[in-house]
Amino acid sequence: MLNDNKMKPVALKEWAVAIEALRSGQQILIMRKGGIREETRDFQIESDSFYLFPTYEHQKKQWIKPEYQHQLDSTLAGWSLEHTDVSIQCYAELAEDILVKDQEQLSRLGGLHIWTDTFADERLKWKRTQPLHVMLLRVYELTAPAQLPILPLYNGCKSWIQLESDTLNSMERKPVLNDTAFQKAIEEIKEALR
Repeated sequence: MLNDNKMKPVALKEWAVAIEALRSGQQILIMRKGGIREETRDFQIESDSFYLFPTYEHQKKQWIKPEYQHQLDSTLAGWSLEHTDVSIQCYAELAEDILVKDQEQLSRLGGLHIWTDTFADERLKWKRTQPLHVMLLRVYELTAPAQLPILPLYNGCKSWIQLESDTLNSMERKPVLNDTAFQKAIEEIKEALR
């Protein structure tokens, strides 16, 4: 199912530290196999454009490369399970979904993301029969973060949620990377996978 603007805004849940890496242009990819409670047991692309909904609970320092661990600390500063709202800062368009099935292919992407090789390996091995989705994203930063209440329907280990917001789709946003820089990042990933 691809998102239709007449529907409620769709969001993909992702680690806050990964969203920060996307927002700052440090990477353009995320890796997904789905949440534990996915309806279909495997990850599926539900929308080719979506907001990035930050999650905090499962972020672990040992799964982030040392040079990016300070960003993890920054995302956790002031965060609490007791928070009743969330700040949405980014919107993304799916440029490509690459299915990775083996360790060798995955290791070629090691220099192009913030996660450790161990974490990437664990993502690949989980649900071993399913490929790992390496999603290349064109990311846009909202000109002003949107504060949304955290509703019970957003909770749980699922990848996709529909946001209860009438204002998100009308908010202005600007690309994190210009066209040239984004194309260069795509080419770097394609070259690594050859």
